[in-house]
Amino acid sequence: MDIPGYVLLSQEQALKRRMDIVANNMANSSTVGFRREQPVFHEQVERAREAMVSDAKPTSFVLDFRAIHDTSAGAFQPTGNPLDMMIEGPGYLAVQMGDGTSAYTRAGFVKVDDGGQLVTAGGQPILDEGGSAISVPTEEVATLAIGRDGTVSTRTGTIGRIAITVFDDETGVAPRGDGMMNGTGGRVLPAEQTRLWTGGVEGSDVQPIAETTAMIDILRSYQSCIHMADSLNDMRKHCLLYTSRCV
Repeated sequence: MDIPGYVLLSQEQALKRRMDIVANNMANSSTVGFRREQPVFHEQVERAREAMVSDAKPTSFVLDFRAIHDTSAGAFQPTGNPLDMMIEGPGYLAVQMGDGTSAYTRAGFVKVDDGGQLVTAGGQPILDEGGSAISVPTEEVATLAIGRDGTVSTRTGTIGRIAITVFDDETGVAPRGDGMMNGTGGRVLPAEQTRLWTGGVEGSDVQPIAETTAMIDILRSYQSCIHMADSLNDMRKHCLLYTSRCV
């Protein structure tokens, strides 16, 4: 068994995974509400039954465990739309997807659709504290306002409150695409703990310079792996040549 080769292959796969995530971060450096991801790896130790020396029995491989996202907030970006919002602190807007399931997002583009519902830029209804869509009477859309605690009101009074859902364990929150996240075990923040800024949205928390530096580091590590693989191949060739001469 070519154990050194397998170990190097495991490292190369881990580097590829890191590069894929960094490239995705770079591609979303301008995506509203995007939170950069970073991979998490575990050590997988295999123990051989026999070896030339006892210290050579355990072999360590790199195991891709998962990707987690950075919870740092992005910068506030004014949009001029009084309904757009940015969540100050932790939490997500809860929305209803087309299949009836709930998803979560930090992208705070908000509008009223033709049916009078408060929706995201993608048309997903934004949910209130009870998990229902928020409907706005057509004649009151012009006076619609969103308070700092998420209260949605018009000139005739309050019509609902936007639910801000937080997860005590952020490792259970995973991207599902289009700026949406899946999550379990969330809880809705009470009004006194909800803080929204309206008139703008949250920018991506990706720092392009940091991601570029990470790319360079990954490339250098990959080059080291290739160099080590070449050295192993040269060593095998010399061993085979030496063996053939001895025979």
